[in-house]
Amino acid sequence: MGSRLSTSCGFRSLQATNPNWMSQLCPRLWDVPLHHLSIPGSHDTMTYCLSRKSPIASDQPKVLQLLSKLIPCVIQPVVFRWSVTQVLTVTEQLDAGVRYLDLRVAHMAKGSPKNLHFVHMVYTTALVEDTLTEISEWLESHPREVVILACRNFEGLGEDLHEYLVSCIKNIFGDMLCPRGEVPTLRQLWACGRQVVLSYEAPDSVSRHPELWPAVPYWWGNKVKTDELIQYLETMKSVGRPDGLFVAGINLTENLGYVLVHPSQSLETMTLPSLPCLSAWVREQCPGPGAHCTNIIAGDFIGANSFVSDVIQLNDKLLA
Repeated sequence: MGSRLSTSCGFRSLQATNPNWMSQLCPRLWDVPLHHLSIPGSHDTMTYCLSRKSPIASDQPKVLQLLSKLIPCVIQPVVFRWSVTQVLTVTEQLDAGVRYLDLRVAHMAKGSPKNLHFVHMVYTTALVEDTLTEISEWLESHPREVVILACRNFEGLGEDLHEYLVSCIKNIFGDMLCPRGEVPTLRQLWACGRQVVLSYEAPDSVSRHPELWPAVPYWWGNKVKTDELIQYLETMKSVGRPDGLFVAGINLTENLGYVLVHPSQSLETMTLPSLPCLSAWVREQCPGPGAHCTNIIAGDFIGANSFVSDVIQLNDKLLA
């Protein structure tokens, strides 16, 4: 496993590279369904390319949208700092070993009719079609790697735009898409050349298209403090895991009150000090079919520590 240092967004990150970790798993794990493996994911995958100039998203509080119009030079930088959750590009994340991508799709109210962006409080410069194509090209060069793409949010999308997005997904990924059904194993996916499980958080679209899977549940703690987030995750584990794919999110979440009290800080400065504690929790987890087992674990600033490798190495526990 190689590594390289990259400097982005004010911190120096040690980015481990795991571009082929699925194909390099012990053959005994090739017959384990994906929802029983340990899979690293990135929360709000596309925030590395948010635009400093784009308007506040329409699903944000009205007071925030009003303030951004009255004093944009003050509000826009603050919102931007608290919106960025990743600094690695989508290709760098895939190279690092991330196999669950959290894609929040949106259409800007005054944007071009068919231009779809990603969003987290503000919109990205990247277009959805271009990003999906980038992912497809990466998969073509890594034919035994599998990704779970979670298309979510859908701010500003009506039925016509949903159908347009689904048609783009089908055109770009084609036979890579795994049809909806029982959660497959790696060996089953490799046998038929499937590499994409497409989770789509719009039930009407899922019902019309067998290539789409229902929304993957996401355990979102919505906590500012690390200990409270871990307590939430442990509570969810005590209730028992879902039957299929699911995500445990180790991402801290700011609220408007916290941001107003800490306007000069950022999601980065809030998150990075918590990573050692969150990483310790990750290393204690175990994948598998048990009620208290984890599956996908998603985090912020995934290149800042050993998070991705820690999640991948949990699969060794299935061999014990």
